[in-house]
Amino acid sequence: MIRRALILAAGRGERLRPLTLTTPKPLIAVGGKRLIEWHLERLAGCGVREVVINTAWLAAQFPAALGDGSRWGLRIDYSAEGVEPLETGGGILHALPRLGPEPFLVVNGDIWCDLDFAKLPTQPEGVAHLVLVDNPTHHPQGDFSPGADGRLAGKGPGALTYAGIGVFRPAILDGWREVLADHPGSTAEPPRFPLAPLLYAAARRGALYGQHHRGAWTDAGTPQRLAELDARLHTAATSPRG
Repeated sequence: MIRRALILAAGRGERLRPLTLTTPKPLIAVGGKRLIEWHLERLAGCGVREVVINTAWLAAQFPAALGDGSRWGLRIDYSAEGVEPLETGGGILHALPRLGPEPFLVVNGDIWCDLDFAKLPTQPEGVAHLVLVDNPTHHPQGDFSPGADGRLAGKGPGALTYAGIGVFRPAILDGWREVLADHPGSTAEPPRFPLAPLLYAAARRGALYGQHHRGAWTDAGTPQRLAELDARLHTAATSPRG
């Protein structure tokens, strides 16, 4: 059982303006509850008990809205990054002391997915196990190509899209300074850098694995996709069940 999870929630959500000028993207409601609350419910349901949420943009709104997590049977710890978000890789690095030495689950705060987190491996092969989905129209080239053994390679034939969900070992960050040597944020304090270069570096050395989720998934990154998701969830909630 995975005991700890990290929800990445620090971004500015610039494509969702003006909504995100006053509300962080993960706190926007879809289907009658906040995006991040869908994640918290699923995490609690699969046995996770401790959740770290990284915050930057409108950070004070998160503890005000979510509290200590007790309403979901969770304990929430907030990893405050300051005024500027540290990007995905820097955010994980900054939160690592709160996550401990065991594998942990990472979920992007601005996606919606019906995946049962209990189906993810608790001890992933390699340094990370990613959830992949069919390529959406706004990202047709995909991110990673899965092999027959579950090992992932970089973009190529049959590439699928990274869903923003994965199980990571802390070792995903080993050698990050060498991988991100040319990234200007790598020398900042605290460091600010994306996760993707570390994932592709792991793929090149055969240490990245994954699975194909064929269920529902949405990157709620634009007003149109957010509205479509909201309508779909409301329809599902009101549809008769046989």
